[in-house]
Amino acid sequence: MAESDGAKVDESGDHDARKRGGRLSEILTSLAMDESRDRVSVADIFQAMGDRAFGALILIFALPNVVPTPPGTSALTGAPLVFLSAQLMLGQVPWLPQIIAKRSMSRADFASIVIRLAPWLARGERMLRPRLSFFIYPPAEYVIGLLCLVLAVILTLPVPLGNILPAIAICLFSFGILERDGVCVLLGTVMFGVSLTVVAGVLYALVKGFILLLTATVF
Repeated sequence: MAESDGAKVDESGDHDARKRGGRLSEILTSLAMDESRDRVSVADIFQAMGDRAFGALILIFALPNVVPTPPGTSALTGAPLVFLSAQLMLGQVPWLPQIIAKRSMSRADFASIVIRLAPWLARGERMLRPRLSFFIYPPAEYVIGLLCLVLAVILTLPVPLGNILPAIAICLFSFGILERDGVCVLLGTVMFGVSLTVVAGVLYALVKGFILLLTATVF
């Protein structure tokens, strides 16, 4: 629900809310196929999600980065991920300032992303189930928020191929929170380590290449 200084969502009862509001894949598809709108903003997504919890909100901003997307998508989704991850880490109710909530993309671009992702999202929704729940609830949930925050910051950086692995890790954490599936959280933790290793390697190669180029230019 929109407030004067941002968009805010009630976080209570996320799993029950998911049942009341239908599957995420169905909600996103409905929004993408709504021909009455020309563009889809972050605020539109908030409104469509209603009382979704952190798991659902973080998931819908991370999913577009798992596949090749139109230029600027990571910039659109990265900032909300940083805010939401920080709030999850601090145990706060999710909200976004208007400067982020008003960001948008064309409905056609949004639809192209949803069409590719909806089948995979639906498949994931059917596979997950509540288990190892002690990896989900606080204080473990705050640790998940910290890991997602690190990944979200990486995702916003202009690192070649640096968005896909962090996005996958965030999605795993999100699915785990949404479905209370601790196994999914453990998989997300493994992917977190893989993401840091790969991105660090890419950054090292870029810095080393820049130093070699600078040295060759000077001498």
